[in-house]
Amino acid sequence: MTDRAFTLSSRAFAADGRIPAVHAHPPEGDDVSPPLAWSGEPAGTRHFALIADDPDAPRREPWVHWVLYGIPAGVHELPQGASKGAGRVAEPAGVLEGKNDFGDLGWGGPLPPRGHGTHHYHFKLYALDAELELGPGATKADLLTAMAGHVLAEAEVVGTYER
Repeated sequence: MTDRAFTLSSRAFAADGRIPAVHAHPPEGDDVSPPLAWSGEPAGTRHFALIADDPDAPRREPWVHWVLYGIPAGVHELPQGASKGAGRVAEPAGVLEGKNDFGDLGWGGPLPPRGHGTHHYHFKLYALDAELELGPGATKADLLTAMAGHVLAEAEVVGTYER
């Protein structure tokens, strides 16, 4: 076990800070995925997976903005704009993207209803003890099912957005 905390952060926004408009979904922004970096994962981590969602969405389940998996243990960051929406990120190679609630593969940025107040976007990174058997296009539910029994630790950073 590591003696450091497993942490996730972004250079684009501070924890609980506003996500810049460039990361928002059109027509509000350019739908550029934010940069993320992490450290302190536990010993035995073989892969990482990420889910970004908005529990403030006006519906029963959180709105899913990004599903990402197959991130090798040696990778500790995703650059800004990594998501290209083709089922695989541009960098790092081999990382797979799932389906968001906009119906697309890859990153779908914030776009809360106007006047709905501040929404909180939870980026959750999972340290896994195994490689998952998922191809491109998995849903959040698919990923959660595949991860069951393989999660060693979780790290989270929350960003906000309001229209």
